[in-house]
Amino acid sequence: MLELKKVSKSYTQRGMVLGDLDLVVRDGDAIAVTGPSGSGKTTLINIIGTLDHPDSGDVIFRGRSVSTLDADESASYRNRNIGFVFQDHLLLPHLTVGENILLPLFASDIGLSEYEEKKKNASGLMKRIGISPLAGKYPFQISGGEAQRATLVRALINKPSLLLADEPTGSLDAENARILGDLLVEINRETGLTLLIVTHSDALASRMKTHLILENGKLKTI
Repeated sequence: MLELKKVSKSYTQRGMVLGDLDLVVRDGDAIAVTGPSGSGKTTLINIIGTLDHPDSGDVIFRGRSVSTLDADESASYRNRNIGFVFQDHLLLPHLTVGENILLPLFASDIGLSEYEEKKKNASGLMKRIGISPLAGKYPFQISGGEAQRATLVRALINKPSLLLADEPTGSLDAENARILGDLLVEINRETGLTLLIVTHSDALASRMKTHLILENGKLKTI
């Protein structure tokens, strides 16, 4: 599905973050990446999601290089193939939970029938994840764990083939972190959705099929 070939990235103040990094991700993988703060985990996620670009090397998704896409092409690539979950839920405060979840559909060039199909899929996911009763509430009216579950549904609404999660349990208490971890494992097992998660949580990382550590700009298997 995805291959990173000798990807390097440096910043003026931080110096080298990624150095000739290689990574192969296959359909159905569930990969956790851990490493010290500042090791480049978020940079790695951002480069795969074309939110950032490498200084050198290549990112290949299903046989196509995506590391040099322009802004419109990058947006299309992300919307059709990638789901994002971040540490902060990033729900818009003036929209209800249900409206936040449907938001990606309005950025998609899809017809009415596809819109209705994905809306129905979102409704099913909300029911499965246990947040259907929250659809009419606003973000300030729900807990952090509930908001993160809503974010997960929003990330899945376009049926991506790859979910990128950046510290998805970082702002949650132990119980809500366990619940979200359960959901990620179940979705990977039951739907084959490919997961790439960067985290400081060894508990979450241990539940993935593959655990990598990012050190000195390169990935190593635990």
